[in-house]
Amino acid sequence: YSEFDNFRKRTAKEKIDITKTASENVLKDLLPVLDDFERAITNNENVEDPSALKEGFGLIHNKLFKNLEAKGLERMDSNGETFDVDKHEALTNVPAPKDNLKGKVVDVIEKGYLLNDKVIRFAKVVVGQ
Repeated sequence: YSEFDNFRKRTAKEKIDITKTASENVLKDLLPVLDDFERAITNNENVEDPSALKEGFGLIHNKLFKNLEAKGLERMDSNGETFDVDKHEALTNVPAPKDNLKGKVVDVIEKGYLLNDKVIRFAKVVVGQ
């Protein structure tokens, strides 16, 4: 019995260690993005051209999203889709601007995300009726 108990404790510890290692790897991969944000804040205090700021933050956003995509994250494209309770959270219903938009997503308030094909955040949407 004690051998089984030791096995159970060891596998529980290994599971915790695997989770910590996975978290560590994700965070290590996000550190360059954090560095980019810090550089942007430091170097752009007196910028006169807002388009340069917009472009810089767009590049950082793309770098972050590519990093998350590499980990299996996928953004849902919900606009115009048929409302699906397995992917969407309806915040409100509005009269459909066109007949073909009845029962479909007419606006996305907050994007939804999948991680390895599993919904990790439902898209918050407005549905046409």
